[in-house]
Amino acid sequence: MYPKDPHRRTARRSTRAAAALLTVSAALVAGCGGGGPSTGAAPPTAGCPAVLASAGAAVAQAEKADTSWHGPTTGPAAVPGKSIVYVAQTMTNPGVAGVAKGVEEAAKAIGWQVRVIDGEGTPAGIQAALSQAITLAPSGIVIGGFDPQLTSQQMARAEAARIPVIGWHAVGSPGPSERPRLFTNVTTKVEDVAKISADWIIARSEGGAGVVLFTDDSIPFARNKSQLIRKQLATCPGVRLLSYENIPIPDAASRTAQAVSSLLSRFQDEWTYSVAINDLYFADAAPALRAAGKPGAGPPFNIGAGDGDPSAFQRINSEQFQAATVPEPLNQQGWQIVDEFNRAFAEQPASGYVAPVHIATAQNSDGATSWDPSGYREGYRRIWAG
Repeated sequence: MYPKDPHRRTARRSTRAAAALLTVSAALVAGCGGGGPSTGAAPPTAGCPAVLASAGAAVAQAEKADTSWHGPTTGPAAVPGKSIVYVAQTMTNPGVAGVAKGVEEAAKAIGWQVRVIDGEGTPAGIQAALSQAITLAPSGIVIGGFDPQLTSQQMARAEAARIPVIGWHAVGSPGPSERPRLFTNVTTKVEDVAKISADWIIARSEGGAGVVLFTDDSIPFARNKSQLIRKQLATCPGVRLLSYENIPIPDAASRTAQAVSSLLSRFQDEWTYSVAINDLYFADAAPALRAAGKPGAGPPFNIGAGDGDPSAFQRINSEQFQAATVPEPLNQQGWQIVDEFNRAFAEQPASGYVAPVHIATAQNSDGATSWDPSGYREGYRRIWAG
């Protein structure tokens, strides 16, 4: 029996090492957004090759920044002389404020008047703001980021006065609603946002991650989103949910840092990824992660399944404890709200348009502080011109 050739063994080891390096390199390129996640075969450690391939393809599509306008191209010409009141849950919420800015910009373009009333984040304040809006007898009212069930009496008054109401994040699904009565509700699909957030973790980690999920179960919409995220993460056995952190959004500033410190103590290096139903959790997590000596660029690699507010983009662009967000096109949605009102005033149905999900990273945001896709301003102006 002849001895084994050591050079042949070395060559085989080199070939295996090169193959492994290619796999790791592909994963790193995918995770950093440089061309999107690999959709090829999963590494041997991944127990979900089909899920991994599907997640990679979905993330690559969502990370594209050069998207063209696929919204409505037909509709009624501008109905003149209208007025809109935007009732905000609170203008300190960057998502709510971002949509308000879009409504104001679009109203100026179509030739309408807009007034913003701040509900200041409390049930009493929101009810008072909506009551004031109805008293002004506007052509239409926007429910800006709060549950209309909190204002059932005021909603009944608006319906009795035949004032059309359009929601932004008012109910769980996009489109018209009978109860509460909304001409339409403008939002991305929560199912799509939840799935792409989980897919990003699955794809970037190549099917192997220890995840912490931050949510607020007191908000039905948020609870539903977090459960959908949890369900999608579970499709890949190598992606383990380490902890489900239920922290009410109003308490996030006081509770998140302590929770993060506890999580670091419990899981240490097992904690490699985080997902939150809103970006704001990572603003509050950052000081605790920094104090623990964690690198700003991760791990843990953090993605927000939330509005994509400017501070989230700043953290992402500077690689400070947030790697990605699934942002709403806030300004575009403001324009959509104005277009939907124009359809209501012209006694036409809602457009049915729902913005596709997008993932923003440092590699594709080009230093921007919001997700503002191109083409919608021109598209809506052409419709309104008749």
